[in-house]
Amino acid sequence: MGKSSATAVDPIRLLGDSKISRYQGVAMEQLVERVKAILLTPQTEWPVIAREPGDTGGLFTRYVAILALIPALAGFIGTSLIGRYVPLFSGLMSAIVSYVMAFVVTFVVALIVDALAPTFGAQKNFPNALKLTVYSYTPGWLAGIFLLIPGLSFLTILGLYGLYLLWLGLPPLMQAPRDKALPYAATVVVCAVLIAIVIGAIQAVIFLSR
Repeated sequence: MGKSSATAVDPIRLLGDSKISRYQGVAMEQLVERVKAILLTPQTEWPVIAREPGDTGGLFTRYVAILALIPALAGFIGTSLIGRYVPLFSGLMSAIVSYVMAFVVTFVVALIVDALAPTFGAQKNFPNALKLTVYSYTPGWLAGIFLLIPGLSFLTILGLYGLYLLWLGLPPLMQAPRDKALPYAATVVVCAVLIAIVIGAIQAVIFLSR
């Protein structure tokens, strides 16, 4: 009796596993397509993104959680395993903190984008501000792969392409006038840089004090 019950459960479990695998495959395919579209055809992709519902949880779990892992892991491997100039434990802790901070910074920058909207004649819309921020960070996260090899880390500068994406995305997502999109984007970038400097300083103090 016990054996036949166990046998009867197996197909159900297999079916469930199959559905999960299929869902994960579809989600990964959608992520790859979105990355390609936002990098290669941003002018046509931003209006598509603007029409999508604002799903904060989905953006963080299905996009940020995956792409932000690239610089965190690559940085750890490059500095602690390949370069070996950062102790293993410190490198691991730094990677974890950097990964968590990617979520925090993304959310804070989105708040800033939304808060600055009226200043530049745009419309406040936090879900759209979050979408704009998340997808504008795409080049930066992808460029983090160059942290794998210390000698190529300078190529992370390619992530600056995100500034162009931000500028292009402000009119369709935040309804910003085109003549004000550039100063709007520049102000957001300055704020984002200041946030990054502050967080970097805090991390340095924490790890140097250990």
